[in-house]
Amino acid sequence: MRFAFVPFLAVAIALQPAFCTPSSVLKPRTRTNSLLINPAALPALPSAQQAASASAEAGLNLTNIQGDILIGMKKNKELFFFFTIINSTLFRSQLGSGILPLITPTSQLLAVDTQPTTAVNLAFSQRGLTTLDITDDLGDTAFANGQIDNVASILGDETSNWESAFAGTSIHGVFLLASDTVDNVNATLSQIQALLNGSITEAYSLQGQARPADQQGHEHFGFMDGISNPAVTGFSTPLPGQQVIDPGLFLLGETGDTVTRPAWAKDGSFLAFRQLQQRVPEFNKFLVDNALSNPNLTADQNAELLGARMMGRWKSGAPVDLTPTVDDPVLAADPQRNNNFNYSHPGFDLDTDQTHCPFSAHLRKTNPRAGLNPENTANHIIRAGIPYGPEVTDAENASNVSSTDPSLERGLAFVAYQSDINAGFAFLQQLWANNAAYGVDPIIGTDGLGQADVPRSPSGLDPADPTRIITIDQDFVVSRGGEYFFSPSLSAIQNTLAI
Repeated sequence: MRFAFVPFLAVAIALQPAFCTPSSVLKPRTRTNSLLINPAALPALPSAQQAASASAEAGLNLTNIQGDILIGMKKNKELFFFFTIINSTLFRSQLGSGILPLITPTSQLLAVDTQPTTAVNLAFSQRGLTTLDITDDLGDTAFANGQIDNVASILGDETSNWESAFAGTSIHGVFLLASDTVDNVNATLSQIQALLNGSITEAYSLQGQARPADQQGHEHFGFMDGISNPAVTGFSTPLPGQQVIDPGLFLLGETGDTVTRPAWAKDGSFLAFRQLQQRVPEFNKFLVDNALSNPNLTADQNAELLGARMMGRWKSGAPVDLTPTVDDPVLAADPQRNNNFNYSHPGFDLDTDQTHCPFSAHLRKTNPRAGLNPENTANHIIRAGIPYGPEVTDAENASNVSSTDPSLERGLAFVAYQSDINAGFAFLQQLWANNAAYGVDPIIGTDGLGQADVPRSPSGLDPADPTRIITIDQDFVVSRGGEYFFSPSLSAIQNTLAI
């Protein structure tokens, strides 16, 4: 999401769309450190100059695209504030004058000196757009019907675990507020609430934050997350092994989007949000109880090996396809190498080889790479989630059971962007992760019927005996619900949604 220096101010003003005035660019900046995190293992964001050059060549307007869509999993603190619109006329009247100047475009996030104190993005559910009297068909049935319609037949959730707000009809939209401190986030939320003057009320909220110290960038099971996001034409330069995808798979109306859309929806994206609870003590106990038996490894290392085989990466981020039995943190921290694999190896049959990586590994189930010929370029998402909840307590570690205290729930605030939900997130969950062919995904897979703790029996988890079956009889990830949203462009907010 980003810009160029020629000098910067001149280019920034030149690239501003008509609805942004130079005064918004000239607003004083006090930020000296980035609001984003930057773990070594994750692909670096393009510089402002690189993004400006790439976007100009591809015809993308990065000042018009909301900032979270292309950035990926690099947030430090992020609040998801889900709201109900109770006075649509008042809400719309404040969108253009009050809220739009706070919305952070892609271009603003690429350099520290242009980043706001708190980045703000905004998205609407179908019910929210209807409440605003926006009745255009955006060309996505999953969005139009809402996530609750997908639960049983596609996602396989047990709805009794859903938060009531997601199961109801009150969520009209969500503000995404990201910064480097919770205080900054809360101050910006208060500013937004004051500007909207009682036109919305809180339906639900979830505070996310990067994990502490050397776990920054890792999700709660301990694995580095976000390495495999694709490169987007017109925004990022691909790294070795990184798939290059047309922007239209993520942005409506851009190259690669083949669906007819309303003109105002261009540069918007569909946001799939999921609150995914992670049962960390139970996961860790399963690994210990079913640890592999490599004679060259300790008991703890054999437990780590099983976890890596289930995930497809070691906790460091090193892919098991490149280092099947021993972690390699140096490889993991090198973006030139940590994504440069496709599951094929000279002398091994791609259709039968599980000594390198199990067919059912989470990483492989959600992107088969060379397992499909030609490699799939139609079913991709940009993942932009963040962990939520506290670290595992001593009591939980001792009992190997997650606390029932709601304040101790932890997991992933999962966010995926795409231009077609049924070809993006829903496809990956239903047709790949939940598909019993080659084994149900041992991390996020379900039976697809909304039943909990249904046994899964993938092969390939033991590299010494790929035919060995290790039965997984519990869910380590529990869906707490979610919703589908549309993240409009800044011009759409100004010219269509605001009055």
